[in-house]
Amino acid sequence: MSSVVVLWIWLCAYLNCAGWVLSACHALNRAGYAAVLVAGVGAWLVWSTKTATPVLPKFQWGKFRRRFRRIFPLAFLILAALAFLGGATHPANNYDALAYRTPRVLHWLAAGQWHWLRTDFQRVNTRTAGFEWLTAPLFLFAGTDRLDFLINSISFLLLPGRFFAVLTRLGVRPRAAWHWMWLFPAGYGYVLQAGSVANDMFGALMALTAFEFALRARREQSVSCLWISGLAVALTTAAKAFNILLLVPWAVAALPAFKILLRRPLASAAVVLFAAGASIIPTAALNVKNCGDWTGLKAEQPMIGGGGRSLRLLANVINLPLANLAPPIFPFRRQWDHFVQDAVPARLSAELHESMEAGLAEFQIPEMQIEECAGLGAGLTLLVLAVLVRKIRDGKIQMPGFFSVEMLVPLTAWAGVGVFMFQVGSAGSARYLAPFYPLLVAPVLAGADDFFRRRLWRNLALASFAVPVMLLVLSPARPLWPAESILRSLDAEHSKNFLLNRAWSVYSAYSLRADGFEPVIVALPPEASPLGFLAFDEPETGLWRPFGSRRIVHFTHDDLPAALRARGIKYALVSEYFLTHHCQMKPADWLGRMNAEPLQHFEFKLLASQEPHGWLLVRFR
Repeated sequence: MSSVVVLWIWLCAYLNCAGWVLSACHALNRAGYAAVLVAGVGAWLVWSTKTATPVLPKFQWGKFRRRFRRIFPLAFLILAALAFLGGATHPANNYDALAYRTPRVLHWLAAGQWHWLRTDFQRVNTRTAGFEWLTAPLFLFAGTDRLDFLINSISFLLLPGRFFAVLTRLGVRPRAAWHWMWLFPAGYGYVLQAGSVANDMFGALMALTAFEFALRARREQSVSCLWISGLAVALTTAAKAFNILLLVPWAVAALPAFKILLRRPLASAAVVLFAAGASIIPTAALNVKNCGDWTGLKAEQPMIGGGGRSLRLLANVINLPLANLAPPIFPFRRQWDHFVQDAVPARLSAELHESMEAGLAEFQIPEMQIEECAGLGAGLTLLVLAVLVRKIRDGKIQMPGFFSVEMLVPLTAWAGVGVFMFQVGSAGSARYLAPFYPLLVAPVLAGADDFFRRRLWRNLALASFAVPVMLLVLSPARPLWPAESILRSLDAEHSKNFLLNRAWSVYSAYSLRADGFEPVIVALPPEASPLGFLAFDEPETGLWRPFGSRRIVHFTHDDLPAALRARGIKYALVSEYFLTHHCQMKPADWLGRMNAEPLQHFEFKLLASQEPHGWLLVRFR
């Protein structure tokens, strides 16, 4: 399996570098991608011939069948199959993907290059692009985003081996690590993203691979292992900016092996340049150029990185355990929200809301664990805590040497989490730490070799597989049961039962989200391309469907009519909610200032937590 992950790392790094190079050459199109893909396949064939390496890893059916006869691997396989089925039978409807990660790629492809969009919604410009560059060729050649889930499905299948390799190299005995390698992917955050287009689990795979091969290079003095580790850690930072906090523990793991780079200096220098192109560095440099801040936060909402650090620490110290211990289904959401409102002093609540996003400031617990908020999950968290309690009770707490890799890597990872809690004020912090969890708990699992020999703990571990199965089946994003049909037969939309009515609201909102703007597309005149778009954090992707049929152009609320005419914008879709709440402007006043004529009014409910929002299709006179 390690040969498969090596091939996957090289492919992901190659596509990231190819995206930036083609963009610089104004060749971000089918011809450009065809050329780089042919060149990449040719280089791989030449290398395979010279090194006598199989072009593709061989599938060993006998080994596969023997492995998955056992209950833990079989449970993992069931989870992988269900996640794949959900992704294959449902459109990509992750909100962040629909709002900015997919649209930004479509904007780049339409222009033939990366470019900084003129917009009020700066996430399309500032966020890292490691996952996005993998989707670009899929959009070009398949003409759809329905295949994007394969990126996460492949990554999920590669997780168990990476967990085993990292845990055993951090002091966990192989017998115990074998059980945990199948259990960890059952963590809610990992398994719920396995059929999704979210990018946290992808970053977790890259991080685990980086540590696996860094520790292998350290032990085996292998320069090729160090190269793979460097590419993987670069992709880790490109997947999510938060992941740069893993660079210190990675350096601790890899630093003793750096001297072996001198054995092949030219090849090592080429790999370093390759890794830089596949990392966060291009995005950070472009952010500095366009907004003066490598993180891009100066161009975004100040609440994400602003405010008091002590308040963010307080909120994260409370929220992270809450998120990881929250039950998979929590029907008491309203009661919990009322309790928090009564318990938190009004002054503190106001300060929290000024410093961070509402989900973090209000200590929210979701009604169901979903990919947007899930972390390690209650099942795994409780199992790890049970191991810790048992080791304390039995007096088996043994500390490795302070300067050993088993101590320094987890310790620096915990330090990174501390920095994270001081700095980050975004909701969903539990899922951002998906790459950190194995490093954080490795010292707890070390020495607990007989934990799963007892029937009680083995049965509880098997139960922790059953809960993710339930979550995959019930997932509002990709339900594996006829949710809308059953809820419609129960007239849930008009039911006085809160839970039934809420279920309809959630499932119906998710089912409409991917193509939520279809009524607008039907109403568009033939000449409405490019179509102007004025909104903030809305699932823009639907307006591009079918991909290649029209171009969407962002503009800002303070743009003047002459600027829009110069860009060829004759028609636009405008969010009334954005004008009213973000710009403090009445839609009628904006129409008058822009000399715009309203053609049609729409009402869309694109988030289950919000009421329907008004939209205007307008024509500029």
